[in-house]
Amino acid sequence: MRHMLVFLIVGLVVVASLGCITKTPSENITLRIGYQPSTHQIAEMVAMEKGWWLEDLRPFGVTAVEEYEFPSGPPEMQAMLAGSLDVAYVGTAPPISAIAGGLDAKIVAGVNTNGSALALAPDKEYKGPASLRGMSIATFPPGSIQDTVLKKWLKENGVDPSEVKILPMGPGDAVTAMFAGQVDGSFLPEPSPSVIEMANRGRAVVYSGEMWPNHACCSLVVSGKLIREHPELVEQIVKTHIKATEYVYAHPDEAARIYANRTKQDLSVVEYSMKNWDGRWISDPHVQIPSTMEYARVNYELKYISRMPSEEELFDVSFYDKARGE
Repeated sequence: MRHMLVFLIVGLVVVASLGCITKTPSENITLRIGYQPSTHQIAEMVAMEKGWWLEDLRPFGVTAVEEYEFPSGPPEMQAMLAGSLDVAYVGTAPPISAIAGGLDAKIVAGVNTNGSALALAPDKEYKGPASLRGMSIATFPPGSIQDTVLKKWLKENGVDPSEVKILPMGPGDAVTAMFAGQVDGSFLPEPSPSVIEMANRGRAVVYSGEMWPNHACCSLVVSGKLIREHPELVEQIVKTHIKATEYVYAHPDEAARIYANRTKQDLSVVEYSMKNWDGRWISDPHVQIPSTMEYARVNYELKYISRMPSEEELFDVSFYDKARGE
């Protein structure tokens, strides 16, 4: 009996030890990241190109990272609602509508502020917002950053958005429409305005930072499931994003080449865009909270959402604060 008891105790120790081993990351997680082909989200591309996503996240059980490109934020959030994305680099406005509509996700870091521009065809004269009445302007779909900023700016300047023919398009279609003379102007994130300018198909007349100073643009959104089940992984995602953002500032020429290679854009256009845009790459989500809540108010007034989500519903800044040691 005594020998049997000793055997049982040893067996329990072995099982306990095995239990400890299985708690180490061994889940073979495939992380699915959504992004858009804009210099706003260049940090995501740098992290992928340098191999940091997989290298940094492997200790947390990630064995593969898959990227999915979207033309704008609304369809990207639809994919997240469908459970097809774990992480999204996306404009700050689309998650508001998605979260208000039931998306289980949080904004965990900032990505950039400002960075879009209204470009008009060469034969169109700009004399302030009122001069846009009757013009056709291509921009991202309703609920996007560009749609929200444009309509807010028009209303604040006494122009009903219905007086402007606002056409929802992705960046490629909008630039093509400008080149073909099918629209009078476009309001798009960089580098699209620079593409239009350098092709002499239009000129930037107003930057989004003039329309709304220091407004939040893109954010890093993570699914609630990932936050609850793998909080350490989420913290490392934020750390890698911070590292990539700082690398863009330290190595702008390399970052421009990475973006140009991945998107097949002309390098000179990308460099021109990065030097002349009014945007700023960031990682701190705290600076985006005031304008994000203003987005929510504007989208509620535009009837894009049926209720106002709270700051707590939209943000979880704890991962950024931990990553920064705050």
